[in-house]
Amino acid sequence: MSDSLLPLLIGIPVSVAGLNPAVSLAHPFRFASSTTSLPSKHLAQTNAAGATQQINLSPAQASAAATILLEALATGDANKIHQGLSDPLRSSTTPENIEAKLKSRPEIRSGRIVEITPGHDDTTVNAIVMTSKGEAPIMLVLDEQGKLLAWKWTGEILPLEQTAIDFVNDLSNGRWVSARSRMALDFQKEFAPQDLERKWKKLVRVSGGFEKVKDAIVANQGGSQQLVLVTVQFGNVTDNLFVIFDEKGKVINVDIGKDFV
Repeated sequence: MSDSLLPLLIGIPVSVAGLNPAVSLAHPFRFASSTTSLPSKHLAQTNAAGATQQINLSPAQASAAATILLEALATGDANKIHQGLSDPLRSSTTPENIEAKLKSRPEIRSGRIVEITPGHDDTTVNAIVMTSKGEAPIMLVLDEQGKLLAWKWTGEILPLEQTAIDFVNDLSNGRWVSARSRMALDFQKEFAPQDLERKWKKLVRVSGGFEKVKDAIVANQGGSQQLVLVTVQFGNVTDNLFVIFDEKGKVINVDIGKDFV
């Protein structure tokens, strides 16, 4: 795993980063009813006309939250970084671990936000940081409370991220059999190709049409549950799909929100 990912940057064990034993995937808003302990996406709501209503950060709130994190990175404030993590990440590390990890990385001197993109239930922030080795683009994903879910240096793609991107590209191109082949056998039994087609087409319809896959971020890697956030640009929104893998790199669930069952 690349050391560009947040868990390694701030000293969180990769095998537990993003895990929350209190949260289960066993609810009707995901592709499947299988149970894991990875965190769920917070759910969007629909109005009377059936259109998705985002329960998300405003751009000002996202900017404020991201600015706090960038300033904390630039000043090496481990306590403030720790406070800015989502609950699963925060419970998996300490300010002391964060401080030790920051000292092992090239110094981040400053940062600036270049784009804020709200999704159905999370927000993607693109920024530029000035390090001791020059400028570098980064992408942060914030939850609905402005807490950090994951981040990475833009442009680096890990194998598991590429697998998640390939899965979503299969869906977007109507390759239902190919997408299904990337699933674990138990997951395949729950979903025929036409089930995938129905769910994906509803997501695309509600979101204003598919445009492109922008990026992917590993939020948790290693063990029996691995989580990748795939950033997808639709006509009306750019959102992060939660693609969950088993230890063999097979898809065991996909969280796209309650409106797409």
